[in-house]
Order: sequence, then structure tokens, then C-alpha cells
Amino acid sequence: MTTPALPPGPSPTPPTAASTPTLAPSLPNAPPTFPFPPIYAFPPFFTLQPSPTTLSSQLSSWSALIQSYCRHHRIFALTLVDALATPLFNNTSISRKLSLADARRVLNWMASAEGGHRAEWITTGKGGGEAGRCWVFWKRPEEWAAVLEEWVERTAQKGSVVTLYEISESDVTRREEFHGMDGELLSRSLGVCVKRGKAQIFGGEGSEGVKFF
Repeated sequence: MTTPALPPGPSPTPPTAASTPTLAPSLPNAPPTFPFPPIYAFPPFFTLQPSPTTLSSQLSSWSALIQSYCRHHRIFALTLVDALATPLFNNTSISRKLSLADARRVLNWMASAEGGHRAEWITTGKGGGEAGRCWVFWKRPEEWAAVLEEWVERTAQKGSVVTLYEISESDVTRREEFHGMDGELLSRSLGVCVKRGKAQIFGGEGSEGVKFF
């Protein structure tokens, strides 16, 4: 039996298309509903295909969708088991969802060189190991470093010392893409700024401040 060919996948920028409900609440300040791409309504998209050519296209499409969805909702890390129940992997309107094994395979691909290192498993405990949680790099740490440097330049904060809390949680940054960023990812991104000679970090864990040059 011939496997149906998958239609062209989404680009990293979310296309304008009919959307399905997300977990975002219907509140006045809630973000607009995420515009899922047309391929999301195609049932075979939710089963990884055996053909290498089709699979490569499918993995690329899933990567683009995951990055776009996480960017829209400012999600910096996913817990895979929990994410499987969300609209990202579960399209209730067509009764199709990605299996745990296939979702892990997609994220493994995203974490590879072929996938552009757009994901990274978060290791915990002695000896590390996959904890079922991973970073989703809709911007990699070096890209976030450039964003932070641009923000400092734009807001004339060179020479000033700001806390990591002020960068990620204050009202001043509420409209910035990095607002709400996980502390570990923020520290990694600032570490890139330090290596570039653009910043210096002061203080101990939990009270770090950073000075930009």
C-alpha cells in the first residue's frame, strides 16, 4: 500500500492558516491563538513515514512547527510526556496525535547537527541522562546573546549593572522575546556575551548581576 505523500511543510515563520484551540486561556491579555500550518490537519503528518526522503521533510516540518509554537507561547523548554497532551502534538479535531516514540525521535533529530541543534536534552543527576525534558532553541544561546546585546544598545544600558531577574521578569522587558526565559538558559546566553567581551557577571547564584560593555 502506497503511503500518502506529505504536502510541503511549514517554514520557521508560522504561516497564516486556520488554527485550533491551544492551552492559552481566553483572557483579555492572553496571546492570540497560534496559527497552525495546513500540514497540521493532514493525518499522515502524525505518523513518521518510512521513506527517507519523506521522513526528512517531515522531521523538518515538525521542527519548524515546534519552534514556531514555542516561540508564540514563549516556551523555552518542554517536558515531553506533558507536551504530548497539548495541541502541539495532539490534534483533537482530526483525532491524531504524535506517539511518545515519534515525538522523541523528532526532538532527537532537532538536537542533531542535521536538525540544526534546535533542541537539547536537559540532563539531571549524577552521570546525566535524558530526563524527558529538553530545551527548544527557537533561538540558540548565541542568538539570544545577540538579542540581549541589541536590547542593551537600544535601551542605552551599556555600563549599567542589571540583575538576571530584571532581565527576565521585570515589567521593563515584558515586550521582549527573552522575557520569562528560564534562568539557566539566560545564564548560558549571557555566558556567550561574556566570551565575546560584551558583558561581565557579578555576584553569587540567585543574586547575579551583569554589566554590559
